[in-house]
Amino acid sequence: MFTDLSEEQLRAHRSAVREPDDFDGFWQGTLAQARAAGSAVRAEPVAAGLSAVDVLDVTFAGFDGQPVRGWLRLPRNAPTPLPTVVQYAGYGGGRGHPLENLLWAAAGFAHFQMDTRGQGSGWSRGDTPDPATAGPEAPGVMTRGIADPRSYYYRRLITDAVRAVDAVRTLPMVDPGRVAVLGQSQGGGLALAAGALATGVRAVVAHVPFLCDIPRGVVVTDARPYREVRDYLAVHRDAEERVLATLAYVDGVNFARRCHLPARYSVALMDEIVPPSTVYAAVNAHAGPTELSVWRYNGHEGGGIDDDAAALRFLREHLAPDSDPGARPGW
Repeated sequence: MFTDLSEEQLRAHRSAVREPDDFDGFWQGTLAQARAAGSAVRAEPVAAGLSAVDVLDVTFAGFDGQPVRGWLRLPRNAPTPLPTVVQYAGYGGGRGHPLENLLWAAAGFAHFQMDTRGQGSGWSRGDTPDPATAGPEAPGVMTRGIADPRSYYYRRLITDAVRAVDAVRTLPMVDPGRVAVLGQSQGGGLALAAGALATGVRAVVAHVPFLCDIPRGVVVTDARPYREVRDYLAVHRDAEERVLATLAYVDGVNFARRCHLPARYSVALMDEIVPPSTVYAAVNAHAGPTELSVWRYNGHEGGGIDDDAAALRFLREHLAPDSDPGARPGW
């Protein structure tokens, strides 16, 4: 069943999420600190047994210089440097197995699948720990360090997402001027943040993005991960103001307001995990051109392969060579 406002109300929905006065300074300082802490990138070939795709095990310096893993998949024998897709995983997932997620390399892109610190055991494996200790939390990572934006889990993960873009743009097989960010659910929220904060990104794909209009999401769905915040506040009854202040620093609506890049969104009107109004809040706040697919009869899976096909068309358009924006670079 439909889980939120009517379609007419959704199209008109605007978020009331608070924007911290020091939002820009907070993220500028966080990223400057991370970049100063380290910039080494290591890429080692993996014997994946594939005949058309090469896989490299990449380690780069994320938040506070901490090592973060990822898979770099490359179409074998393709002329380099390549247009590149940086992908972020949904909640509970990590970078997965080297043999998974071959679409983007098969389509002719360099494809970097970033691992997700402290996750990667829900539905897809991961290898990157989250070494921070941050006080009481509800099960999951949604409330880890939530009492202060400086200790909050998503400060670290969003920094990783930006540093992943920094890292791949230094690799010789990557065209640093043709990079896009992509994700679904949590990955979509990270893509919006990276699109607003990272240097050198050309386009954003955010399918059924999580972490947008978070205060609304917490009170209009009973599903996790938003439920984790509600569970926390049900125990820490005096913490609402402090928690909402922290969440404003990572809310996708605030990143969308700063993202002038072309973006492709999708929303599912029967989504119980990411309420449709929270997606529309980001779309309606986005500072650049947008396109949106509305899936009336789908839940959190969104458009599935149809979203992938639309994203492939979108990224071929926006990552075409500068010399001929309408060209298709041999894909």
